[in-house]
Amino acid sequence: MKYYIIAGEASGDLHGSNLASEIFSNDTEAQIQGWGGYRMANNGVEIKKHIKDLAFMGFIEVVMNLKTIMRNIKQCKSEIESFQPDALILIDYPGFNMRIAAWAREKGLRVYYYISPQIWAWKRNRVKKIRRDVRKIFVILPFEKDFYKKYGVEAEFVGHPLLDAIENFKSDTDTEDFGNGKPILALLPGSRKQELKKMLPLMVEASKKYAEEFTIVIGGLSNVKELYTDYLNDHISIVYDKSYRLLNQAKAAFVTSGTATLETALFSVPEVVCYKASPISYHIAKRLIKVKYISLVNLIADAPVVKELIQHELNIKNMHKEMDLLLNDSPELKKMKDNYGMIHEKLGGIGASKRVATKIIEDLTN
Repeated sequence: MKYYIIAGEASGDLHGSNLASEIFSNDTEAQIQGWGGYRMANNGVEIKKHIKDLAFMGFIEVVMNLKTIMRNIKQCKSEIESFQPDALILIDYPGFNMRIAAWAREKGLRVYYYISPQIWAWKRNRVKKIRRDVRKIFVILPFEKDFYKKYGVEAEFVGHPLLDAIENFKSDTDTEDFGNGKPILALLPGSRKQELKKMLPLMVEASKKYAEEFTIVIGGLSNVKELYTDYLNDHISIVYDKSYRLLNQAKAAFVTSGTATLETALFSVPEVVCYKASPISYHIAKRLIKVKYISLVNLIADAPVVKELIQHELNIKNMHKEMDLLLNDSPELKKMKDNYGMIHEKLGGIGASKRVATKIIEDLTN
């Protein structure tokens, strides 16, 4: 059978790659095309458009790139129509994917959504479109199933695919050491260009305080190498496309809000969550978003497990204050690590990608 997967960001590329691997394992004649990154490509997906050209962050940034986004949607529709997949699988990336879903339903394609858009945070009216356009939705956060049920949508909780990704990583025997004999302070500035430009300078400046005692290492992405060049020196190094290896060795981390906050928690690394958008985007979001927290860690726990430094609170003084607590044997550190264990349990066991692949293939063959 033929499958078309659309992932628009680095996290979606990771989950899409694991899903593709499971599809190939269960369907030996599978053909998979899609939009994604190097991980999906490495797992056998024919990539039609790379994620480096897709990730636009914030309201103003989206408006500024609207022509490009509309051109991408047109291109994607044309490719899907040419390929005629048995299954169209959408991974998060809602602004783009929900437009594709509405069009695909009209074309009679079977649409599956893996990893729900965060409509529980904002734009809750999108649930009506999901109910109309999507054949099955597979959710990865425990509270999402109940959210959808309130709106008459039978969502299936399949567990979180990060558990699979981390389990796969831990079976790797590579023991490359990034610390040079010292503990590591990791900087994870995000995967979007707009994030990197805002977060990396602050993280680098804040990390200077710890350069004598720690090896400072940036977790970078090879497709935007040019954005890191100005920040590398004798005290700061970088590793590309090896965030799990970095987290496996890190003592603590500054992390941009996003999937990386949960990955950091699952590696039991103490973290300070950082986020800053353009002023206009931030004020618009503040009026629209309906959740108490921005990090996945706190959302899953429904409690302030990790400190979130957002917008005006994200400054060097506060970054030092919060990191100092995590680098010492403080009550805050102990409480954070205890809560990490609780979050791990809430996410269910490993096997999310396999469960989704099996359910899609069963649905296609019934």
